[in-house]
Amino acid sequence: MKKNYLFALFFTLCFCVDATAQKSDSIVYKPEVHGVIRGKYEYQPEDKAGRFEVRSARLSIDGKVTPIVAYKAEIDLSDEGKIKMLDAYTSISPSEQLRFTIGQMRVPFTIDAHRSPDKQYFANRSFIAKQVANVRDVGLTAGYDFVAGIPMRIEAGIFNGSGITNQQDFWTKQINFSTKLQAFIPGGWNVTLSAQKIKPDHHTIMMYDAGMFYHAHGLHAEVEYLIKHYANNVFQNVHALDAFMSYDIPLKKSMFTKVSPLLRYDYMGDHSDGYKYLNGVINDAGSLIINDHKRSRITTGATFSFNKPFISDIRLNYEKYFYDNNAFAKPSEKTKFVIEVMTKF
Repeated sequence: MKKNYLFALFFTLCFCVDATAQKSDSIVYKPEVHGVIRGKYEYQPEDKAGRFEVRSARLSIDGKVTPIVAYKAEIDLSDEGKIKMLDAYTSISPSEQLRFTIGQMRVPFTIDAHRSPDKQYFANRSFIAKQVANVRDVGLTAGYDFVAGIPMRIEAGIFNGSGITNQQDFWTKQINFSTKLQAFIPGGWNVTLSAQKIKPDHHTIMMYDAGMFYHAHGLHAEVEYLIKHYANNVFQNVHALDAFMSYDIPLKKSMFTKVSPLLRYDYMGDHSDGYKYLNGVINDAGSLIINDHKRSRITTGATFSFNKPFISDIRLNYEKYFYDNNAFAKPSEKTKFVIEVMTKF
C-alpha cells in the first residue's frame, strides 16, 4: 500500500514537471545565507539562581538550482548547547500552487510548533511546541494552494515517524503521516486543522490539533488545542492548550520602533515521549512513563523591536508555573524571569 502511494506521487510529479518545463529562466540562483541568534538570561526566584544561555545560533543556506527546484539546509550551532542538523531538503514546485519536498523538515502540524525562533512571540515556546508535538521528521510532503470560496492550503506527508534522530538504522512497516489544512479568512483570520501519526518506539501515537488566530491592526490573538492518543491505551491521553494575545504599540523618537505587551496561558497534561523505560533508561523490557508532568503556566511581558518585527527584538517575560506537586518540576521548568535578545540576519 505504501509503495502504491509513492508510485502515484512519483508519476504525478513527473507529469507536472514535464508540463512546466518551459518556465522562464529569469531567476537568481545565488544561494542566500540566513541566521538567527538568541541569547538570554533567566532567573528562578525559588532557587535564587540564574543562568545565561545561547538558546539558538542557527545558520541556513537556501536557493534554487532551476526555476522549479529549490533547496535548504539549516543547522543550529547551539540548540540548548548542542549542534543539531534541523533542515536538509529539496523542494520541487511544478506550479505556483503545487510543491513536493523530500528530506528532513518541519512536519505540517500545529500552528505554534511551526514557528521559527525569529517568529516566536515569547522567549520560551509553548508546551504544545516544545514538549507535546513532534516538530521535525524525515520524509516526503506535498502541498497545494487552492481557493474554495476562500484561499486555502493543504499539506500532507509521509515520514519515518521517529523524529530527526536514528535515521540510518530506523526501518518501519508503518505509514506514519502528518497533514495540515489552513483556511485564510479575509480580515486577518486563520483556521488550522492538523493530524499526525508517529511511532517513535513500539507504540503508535495519534495527535489531533485545532487552532485559529486573528492578526490585524497590530493585534495578534491565538488559541490552539492538541490531544495526543496512545494506541491500545498504553498511556492516558495528553491534552494541551495554548492561548495568547499580543498588541503592537508604535513608538516615536525612540531607539525602538514598537513595543508589544503580551499575555499567554498554556497547559499540558502528564506526558510520555512514547519510549519504554526501565530504571530510568530506555529499555524494551520497560513501560511508558511520565516524562513531563502536568502543569500550567501564565506568561506576561513585552517585546521591544529595534526595526521591523522579528528582525531584532528584546523579549522580557515573566513565567509563573503551576504544578499539582512542586516536586515534579524539572530544573528549568519553574517560575522565572526571562530576558532574551533575538537577532535575525
